[in-house]
Amino acid sequence: MLVRRLLATFALLAPALSACQSRPPALTDADRNAIRAVVANFDKGVLAGDWPAVVSVYAEDGILLPPNAPAVQGRAAIQNFFTGLPKITAFKQSVVEIEAQGNLAYPRGTYEMTMMPPAAKAPLNDRGKVLAVWRKQPNGSWLVLRVMWNSDLPIAR
Repeated sequence: MLVRRLLATFALLAPALSACQSRPPALTDADRNAIRAVVANFDKGVLAGDWPAVVSVYAEDGILLPPNAPAVQGRAAIQNFFTGLPKITAFKQSVVEIEAQGNLAYPRGTYEMTMMPPAAKAPLNDRGKVLAVWRKQPNGSWLVLRVMWNSDLPIAR
């Protein structure tokens, strides 16, 4: 009988005790604006071919998950990846939404770009979607941990 009472008491108190635990702070408007500002500066860096500036938004252990290619891990490898791209003549991202949990944010967006491969007779246009994981740093800034994107256009045959 005593065991049943203890179990019943615990069953009643457990939800109340778990509700008292502190929850991670919600993503603020300042956080959302900071992420959007970094994305805008990233776009400018891409257009300028300023790969060190572009790569600076990634965590040291950041990982790119590009379409039709292996994962690219670490800032040095990410810079090599970007340096190897054809000339990008137009690039724009739009952040559609930003969700968060604790010190992680998950922006989802779209991109449009035009690049001119060296042997191409005409520019290549692409548009698609992007999903990233960002981590808030102790100083309040945000860095990209993981990012993946893919085209909305059908594969050329």
